[in-house]
Amino acid sequence: MIRIETPRLVLRRWSDEDVHPFARINADPEVMRWIGDGSVRDEEQARRLVEQVEGLWEAEGYGLFAVELRETGEFAGFAGLAVPHFLPEVLPAVEIGWRLARPLWGRGLATEAARAALRYAFTDGGLERIVSICQIGNTASERIMVRLGMRPDRDTVRPGTDRPTRVYAMTRAQYQAQH
Repeated sequence: MIRIETPRLVLRRWSDEDVHPFARINADPEVMRWIGDGSVRDEEQARRLVEQVEGLWEAEGYGLFAVELRETGEFAGFAGLAVPHFLPEVLPAVEIGWRLARPLWGRGLATEAARAALRYAFTDGGLERIVSICQIGNTASERIMVRLGMRPDRDTVRPGTDRPTRVYAMTRAQYQAQH
């Protein structure tokens, strides 16, 4: 089973025990403000997403990692890789993304988790190119993308929400040149 440890975090596959704390994160309107149309999600939607994520792990050998605080084991959210079906114009592609509980924001944890997931993508995952997608105005996520060394690729509009969206990208060669 895949387990990545960083100084403050553990990135791992999901368990049934993660669904309830994940649902609490998804029920926070401030967390969900920049996700899709901005609506909160319930526990059943959280369970379905976990099932989809685990299915991607089984099919492709990558996915979103459940993230926990290393010191306490507390579920913190997720970081990792997914196929951005919601933005067909970038396909085929693999996206790196993250979502953490709001009390954990502002500590660099999302960046720490994303760095570990990006390293996994380009080494163990064998991927050649990674994108990251955010709604324009989500400056916190854009700062993480820049810290990861990603570069703006294009501005577009997300179908279904008509929200202005920015795509960042990085190739394996760019990653290797930085590391």
